Amino acid sequence: MVSLLIMTSEGQVTITQKEYGQFLAQRSEIELLKQQLSELRRMIFGAKSERFVPSDANQASLFDLPGPTTKPVKETISYTRNKPAPKKQPFRLELAPHLPRKEEIIEPDHLPEGAKKIGEAVTEVLEYEPANIYVRRIVRPKYIISSTDERTTITIAQLPALPIPKGNAGAGILAHILVSKFTDHLPFYRQKQMFKRQRVVISESTLNGWFNATVTLLGPLYETLKKQVLSASYLMADETPLPVLTKDKPGATHKGYHWVYYNPVNKQVFFDYQKTRSREGPDNILKSFTGYLQTDGYGAYTHFENRKGITLLSCMAHARRKFEHAKENDPQLAKEALLLFQKLYTVERKAKESQMGFGQIKALRQAEAVPVLNEMESWLKGHLYQVLPKSAIGEAVAYTLKLWPRLKRYVQDRRFQIDNNLIENSIRPVALGRKNYLFAGSHHAAQQAAIIYSLLATCKINEVEPFSWLKQVLDIIPDYPANQLHKLLPGI
Repeated sequence: MVSLLIMTSEGQVTITQKEYGQFLAQRSEIELLKQQLSELRRMIFGAKSERFVPSDANQASLFDLPGPTTKPVKETISYTRNKPAPKKQPFRLELAPHLPRKEEIIEPDHLPEGAKKIGEAVTEVLEYEPANIYVRRIVRPKYIISSTDERTTITIAQLPALPIPKGNAGAGILAHILVSKFTDHLPFYRQKQMFKRQRVVISESTLNGWFNATVTLLGPLYETLKKQVLSASYLMADETPLPVLTKDKPGATHKGYHWVYYNPVNKQVFFDYQKTRSREGPDNILKSFTGYLQTDGYGAYTHFENRKGITLLSCMAHARRKFEHAKENDPQLAKEALLLFQKLYTVERKAKESQMGFGQIKALRQAEAVPVLNEMESWLKGHLYQVLPKSAIGEAVAYTLKLWPRLKRYVQDRRFQIDNNLIENSIRPVALGRKNYLFAGSHHAAQQAAIIYSLLATCKINEVEPFSWLKQVLDIIPDYPANQLHKLLPGI
């Protein structure tokens, strides 16, 4: 049996190789438990910010007190300084010029006759009135027309197309309801109470009926958006959970998923609901896709690496997050890695702030980002076997090195992004919505939500005001040609 000689604080200790292996396994398990405890504390008590500000080794601590010094020598110092300027009054921003102005003129009391106006003082105050809910009353006069052959006919103007045939909800109220829920995160029961305060009683079942009819109307536009997104040669993909009520789980919710696909070049995004997080969802959606697919390290995307016509890119922000979470486990190594990530993001920020074109971005990355990537790869390989595999820093190194070929591909094409943050920004409304409406009522309702999220998220990306866009679309889409629907998409 092989024995090992170990030096401890109490002297030399001889242990077997098996005992040493058990020691390493226990140490690795302890590191894993410490990491899990740290992550749990972070989730409950910690700040969500991932900002990293490197500390300056030469900067003294706030609480470092000076040691004893020799007796100070007195000296006289004279100097001149500029007199400080008087304190400026606070600057008040001008109210938005596009807002309508309602002018109110206030004349002085007891103004004598013959007074001459020499000017005026204008004060602008921002005001608010509750939403203006009204009834659109469409009156179509009927006429009787007599002809020479003694026949009479009755004529009446054609009723304008309505979003819901034979319904009593106009485009404006439908757009308001959808934007309130999926952009402002107000569930239908809260909207019902808000309408009630204005003495307008609308039952929740009526709101749900209007929602279902509107989603049916917008279905073809969603399919058009989906087709345009999937026709791109560069996509980002991500997924987010959504609790769903089902008959299979009475008293509990099923964990469904919204899979999100984003075209960063044309600024279009669509959501697809799936009952599970398995790879069948993206497999079905991307069965005809060819090009570059950027994802995180989730295993459902890994097999695309071997599919002909698809090249995978990974998200640098996810890799960086691993090291940010490892700061408590190994502060020194985590700091070294985060400084390298910081250099890469400085290059991207420089390109963005300088508003560089695609060609300039590629040249900048080749000159400044590629050397950092080479340095980072050497650093990762050098520390892979110097850290415990199950420790936070060990997992961060292994995760990043495993995805390294995908992570560094972003410098190959000027279109590519360094991370998936753009698609994560599109997913954020779903996370906010979950906190308010808690769950979807069914799998069908979850897919309906995906349709509205797709259209409104595309509005947000293109800085299109969602209510105005949706109202206009609902007004004209009932009679709009099916082969021209792409012209109604936000940003077109």
